[in-house]
Amino acid sequence: MDIVQRALQWLLIIATPAALTLASVRVVAQPWFIDFEYRRPGFPPDLYGFTQEDRQAYGYFALEYLLYGKEVAYLSERAFPDGAPMFNARELRHMEDVQAATQGAFAAHTALLAAMAAVAAYLAWSPARRPALKRALFGGGLLTLGLLLALLALVLLNWNHFFNLFHQLFFESGTWRFYVDDTLIRLYPEQFWFDAALAVGALTALGAALLVIVGRWWQPRAGRAASR
Repeated sequence: MDIVQRALQWLLIIATPAALTLASVRVVAQPWFIDFEYRRPGFPPDLYGFTQEDRQAYGYFALEYLLYGKEVAYLSERAFPDGAPMFNARELRHMEDVQAATQGAFAAHTALLAAMAAVAAYLAWSPARRPALKRALFGGGLLTLGLLLALLALVLLNWNHFFNLFHQLFFESGTWRFYVDDTLIRLYPEQFWFDAALAVGALTALGAALLVIVGRWWQPRAGRAASR
């Protein structure tokens, strides 16, 4: 295997964990997950009066703001039936930060998938290069599973540390902490994010396992040697 094939193989392996994780985030960041969480038994009730119907109605606003690149006015104009604003200034500022991070991550994911598809197509085009693609699929899936196991241990052993570390990495200090009666906390309590992390992890693990299976059992045809 020449140096180009080896380099491309390792690029696919290293890129796989991020590609699978972001794909899982995009699957979970949808209305179905909000509906599932609010309806499942044991989800913590709101201590300040939101009903399940209230949460489902209000919970979509932040998601639509994040996914569709709406202006922050979309949230600042939301109000409760009594006319009180739904989100305060601190919450609006945080949501602007979250939207920027979300849109940036999804754009990077799209570019990453395009690059990976181009590399995979290049390796798959020639029978002589297909074994490198097979090893890349297997290695990328295995690397992802290994990283997930390490991350799962951190989440289960110290969820608060993981949750705080995640926010410290992506958001300015102090901008992501809120009072228990703030709307964002009432709509998305810590249990919501714990469940979301587990859902993303489970989907990522499923995708990685499929890559390992394909990489293990796929038998690419080698190029025919010249017989004359």
